[in-house]
Amino acid sequence: MSFSARWTRLLMVAAAVGLAGAAYGTRAVMDGPIEQYSGAAFSGAIVYTIAVFIRPSIRPLLAGAIAIAYCWFIEFAQLTSIPEAISERSWFARQLLGAQFDLVDVIWYPVGIIPLVIAHWFLRSGERLKPARSGEHAGL
Repeated sequence: MSFSARWTRLLMVAAAVGLAGAAYGTRAVMDGPIEQYSGAAFSGAIVYTIAVFIRPSIRPLLAGAIAIAYCWFIEFAQLTSIPEAISERSWFARQLLGAQFDLVDVIWYPVGIIPLVIAHWFLRSGERLKPARSGEHAGL
């Protein structure tokens, strides 16, 4: 594993922890639609960090597409009784799977993912402009 891959993974863990903290913090202090829908946006952003953690060299658009597809898959799976049944048994499963389908969440997942795709793209563009040092990979 390259040096930059290790740092990218460490950054993704820190970002995921920060996003989870922001999600729970928002939930603690807000009420209503902001509290509800920001959770979907933060969840989508966390899924994006997981995609980059798994494959640090992934392209931003591919990571974004994977994150959106995963979030939508989980959301539409909630139209069945399976996620709700699993979520009743475990708080952790409820955080991962949710329990009830909400069409508005389908819109909010990309709201959390697209800013990360843009930031990731700009970071990769900047890295490509710098000459790579011997033995390093130029790019996130």
